[in-house]
Amino acid sequence: MTTARPDDVVTKARLIIMWSTPSDVEAFERHYRDVHIPVAKRMPGLRRYTLSHAPTSVHGESYYLVAQLDWEDRAALDAALESDAGRATGRDVPNLTRYAEIHSMIVELSDI
Repeated sequence: MTTARPDDVVTKARLIIMWSTPSDVEAFERHYRDVHIPVAKRMPGLRRYTLSHAPTSVHGESYYLVAQLDWEDRAALDAALESDAGRATGRDVPNLTRYAEIHSMIVELSDI
C-alpha cells in the first residue's frame, strides 16, 4: 500500500554500505580510496558520498567503515547502479571483500 505524501515532502534514496574490520587495513584503505571511491563517484546523479570510520554501535555489531551514497530518488539510484560506472563499481567490490565483509542496503528517506 502506498501512502500519499504532501507536496512539500522530499524523498531521497540512500545506498548504505557497511564494512567489517579488514584483515589488512592498509591494503583495504589504499584500494578503497585510490580505486573504489573514484569509480563510484562517477555514478550519474550521485548527490553526496559520505564516510564514517569506526562508527559507534548502539545495538548489534559494529563496523569498521560505513559509506552512504545519496540520490534524488530510487529511480535515480537504480539508474546509477545500472550505468557503466555502477557496474564498474560492482565489479570492483571483490577487490575489497578479499579483506573485509560487506553488508549493504537501500533506504528511501522522506523529510517530513
